[in-house]
Amino acid sequence: MSTSSSLSDGSSTRKIPSLPDGYILRSLEENDFNNNLIPVLKTLTTVGDVTKEEFANLYSEWIANSHVYNPLVITNREGKVVASGMLIVESKLIHKCGKVGHIEDIAVDLSEQGKKLGLILIKNLVELARLKNCYKVILDCDAKNTGFYEKCGFSQEGIEMGFRF
Repeated sequence: MSTSSSLSDGSSTRKIPSLPDGYILRSLEENDFNNNLIPVLKTLTTVGDVTKEEFANLYSEWIANSHVYNPLVITNREGKVVASGMLIVESKLIHKCGKVGHIEDIAVDLSEQGKKLGLILIKNLVELARLKNCYKVILDCDAKNTGFYEKCGFSQEGIEMGFRF
């Protein structure tokens, strides 16, 4: 593994660890539904029985609103999705109509953990937020994962609250 890389469009000069040889960071594609995406997400949380049609509708919504939704995946040498994450860009009235980046749904295939794929994904999502002029990036995580996110440069700020239906 080399020492640094940039976003896949080459627009960044900030240091980001490189992927293992043959691995690719790219935007989510509609055919990723059948390319290990759901099993990867199941390592994170309950996904449910999502049909291909439901996924296609959601994917179309994300594409139509690509200024908001930025799903990324990492594929291995065989082209199989082994990690995924999302940057959601929220437009605010505060901070002079600023933007906040929300990192969501970071998941790495259990067989691929330990290869720094989560770190690489997070660093690229943070850089993407910077390129989209976000004034900050935030995320929520389980307490057991705070050490990982601290290694990615995040610090604890406040307390998450939730209301489930």
